[in-house]
Amino acid sequence: MRKFRVDAVIGDIDKAMSKLRDAMSGLQVRTAGFRKEHDELARQVANYKVDLEDVAPYIKND
Repeated sequence: MRKFRVDAVIGDIDKAMSKLRDAMSGLQVRTAGFRKEHDELARQVANYKVDLEDVAPYIKND
């Protein structure tokens, strides 16, 4: 059951990042001044997702 939860979290991360990308498309990020923070968040979330994908095969199902 835990493996399915990890897969669900990975899917939810993908959905959330797609929504963030869509939300950012209409903003003037250079004038808003938070492009650096957005890029850092995107990098950290991508790293977290990769870590989850790497560990998923080792998680036991209940």
